[in-house]
Amino acid sequence: MVSLLPAGAAAQTHRMKNVALCNGADRTSSEPQIRGCTALIGSKGETPRVLAIAYNNRGNAYVAQGDYDRAIEDFDKALTIDPTYAKALNNRAVAFGKKGQHEQAVRDLDAAIAHHPGYALAFANRGDIHLRSGHFQRAAGDYSEAIRLQPTSAALSGRCRARAGLDDVHGALADCNEAVKAGPDAAALESRGLAYLKLGQWDLAVADYDAALTMDPQRAAARYGRSLAYSRMAAPDRAAADVAGALSAAPDIADEFARFGLK
Repeated sequence: MVSLLPAGAAAQTHRMKNVALCNGADRTSSEPQIRGCTALIGSKGETPRVLAIAYNNRGNAYVAQGDYDRAIEDFDKALTIDPTYAKALNNRAVAFGKKGQHEQAVRDLDAAIAHHPGYALAFANRGDIHLRSGHFQRAAGDYSEAIRLQPTSAALSGRCRARAGLDDVHGALADCNEAVKAGPDAAALESRGLAYLKLGQWDLAVADYDAALTMDPQRAAARYGRSLAYSRMAAPDRAAADVAGALSAAPDIADEFARFGLK
């Protein structure tokens, strides 16, 4: 079929399709976003700003695929174009965090916040890194700032876990209740399960872990936490089954709970 559009109009229509794809218009998988961004990056005449956004968005798509090294390469390119691009700094930090490179992640998040002091997500992500490192006081401070700027279930859930690590169990439970009320989602329920474990309320912990696993059966932390509750409830067979499933998915999961004083 012959197009009735002038050549320039057809090219612009094609470009706008790639812009939409690069911005995540097709969520069926990460591939359409990668294709759209790659087309923009390979085309001539795009502004540096568009190219920086295209590299950043393609990096996010690679993160979604678990290809963290490729993602970091794209975030590097975005930041070569614009070193003050706070979103790219934040997103590169997420990729570094996924690789366990926590120091690099914190440096990027420090820079993102320096360039954009109101960036709630960067505070929450830095809280996540501090939480994984066992720096509960720092994590709680970052989550509090994220909540002040933009309250979300994720930030409340994170502060719940940080407060649990600091043995502020009732404060943790208050945060988790708010997170569940805002959601509920599997992460919030899993975090509240942790708070109930710290309180010794085993049946309530099991109920929340059950609900989290119904939403997302792959959550190793929920399975391991439930095993600890079952062991305290004198249900050794159930505890053993959950431990086996959790450790097969996340061999270091026991260390994560040990940081919260739970073994």
